[in-house]
Amino acid sequence: MTTTEMPIDKVDYRTEPSAYKHWKLSVDGAVATLAADFDENGGIRPGYQLKLNSYDLGVDIELHDAINRIRFEHPAVRTVVITSLKDRIFCSGANIFMLGLSSHAWKVNFCKFTNETRNGLEDSSTHSGLKFLAAVNGACAGGGYELALACDEILLVDDRSSAVSLPEVPLLGVLPGTGGLTRVTDKRHVRHDLADIFCTTTEGVRGQKAVDWRLVDAIAKPARFAEAVQARAQALAEQSDRPAAAKGVALKPLERQQEADALHYRHVSVTMDRAARTATFTVRAPQGEQPARISEVEELGADWYPLALARELDDAILSMRTNELELGLWLIKTEGDPAAVLAMDEFLLAQRDHWLVRETIGLLRRTLSRLDVSSRSLFALIEEGSCFAGTFLELALACDRSYQLALPDDEAAAPRLVVNEANFGLYPMATDESRLERRFYQEATALDAVREVKGQPLDADAAFALGLVTSNPDDIDWADETRIAIEERVAMSPDALTGLEANLRFNGQENMFTRVFGRLTAWQNWIFQRPNAVGEKGALKVYGKGEKADFDWNRV
Repeated sequence: MTTTEMPIDKVDYRTEPSAYKHWKLSVDGAVATLAADFDENGGIRPGYQLKLNSYDLGVDIELHDAINRIRFEHPAVRTVVITSLKDRIFCSGANIFMLGLSSHAWKVNFCKFTNETRNGLEDSSTHSGLKFLAAVNGACAGGGYELALACDEILLVDDRSSAVSLPEVPLLGVLPGTGGLTRVTDKRHVRHDLADIFCTTTEGVRGQKAVDWRLVDAIAKPARFAEAVQARAQALAEQSDRPAAAKGVALKPLERQQEADALHYRHVSVTMDRAARTATFTVRAPQGEQPARISEVEELGADWYPLALARELDDAILSMRTNELELGLWLIKTEGDPAAVLAMDEFLLAQRDHWLVRETIGLLRRTLSRLDVSSRSLFALIEEGSCFAGTFLELALACDRSYQLALPDDEAAAPRLVVNEANFGLYPMATDESRLERRFYQEATALDAVREVKGQPLDADAAFALGLVTSNPDDIDWADETRIAIEERVAMSPDALTGLEANLRFNGQENMFTRVFGRLTAWQNWIFQRPNAVGEKGALKVYGKGEKADFDWNRV
């Protein structure tokens, strides 16, 4: 870290509305409003001010939390209006001075989390019927416009000054890389030449021209703007099937015991071996009697096992991804009774149309997807006492490799995998395919062979024969084989591994989400490190200082 970079303290992703510094959440029947009023002096790091509703990681942590609370605590809400409380400013995007002070790793992790949060809006619109309207009541630039782009519709105030813009290229020497370029083309189908003009000018596009170019859906004069927002919000709400009379579930504070080398939750634990540069995630199956009726689930609320598990695993992934950069290999383990996991899945599948179950499945889906796109090597270790069944098998299928212990002399103790219906599309990846489909390139023969053994416990040899695990060492070879694999992995270049893993994990046909992550990983990762952006005279470094960027004019 250079002397100009911000110090890195531990980031805590846990928050709740009374602690918000930046967002105001209000609910009126079927419509919730999230109003941006970012505290200039409330940055998550020292050294910059969040002027003009510019944001940092702390702003997006609150946004992530607020959307989850709308999902679970306010089931009657069908439309979320995202707007601003500041005069003539919607959001000016990511705080430039924060970016200029940040390490490369901080910038990339910030961009990834920001994009996952925006993807989550589209995920909820598609799978849960929760619709989003960006009520752009002022200048909307960079990441602020990217937030608007993630909404179902954008309504822009027509006041002759408010505009939408993606000015990163001319102003900062970087790309609108957390989704802006991709959503402009893939989602809004802005014509290529118009997008080129839009992304290389600083003043943006306003009024009817923004509608004509497909950058927004509609405009309204200031006197009619509030009325138009409500009309569009109600129209979007009519497209939703979220229940009008359901009682919400309070997301009580997430309990976590943090030690120097461990994180402990009720159902998840993470232990760190800093010398080996590894972290071991252990996910525990439900224990004891589980609810058999929806009424019992509603009574348990946030203590219901699948919901508690999803919240804990999500927090663990985020905490480790941001705070433990040198632990490059995550070892994924499970503990407990596979039958308990299968019973959980049976309930989830049977009740998947109930709003609370649907939202819980959605949180599990997004959490597993967060694991997929984490820039860490992932190895599953399937040992005695494991329960890689159904939903828990998704953890192994997300990994780069999986090792299953064979116990030829003790069949009763041998760990077994179980495939069930949850593995065939309940938790699609960013590619919109199941992890089994990704694994087998959607080849019918391999998938049919796996379907034939649904519900059957598979020992290491059977799982290996079906291609469900990478290796099936017996108890004589297990310790050496896994040790060597781990030692070899952590000795390789982290940069090369990040590129390798991202390419191998997301094979097959691309879509908007995969292009977003691909561009973030490749283009933005590279551009963020070039002297033209972050050199002493780079555009990102001299922004706001009255100096002109000094570019290396060589094309690379």
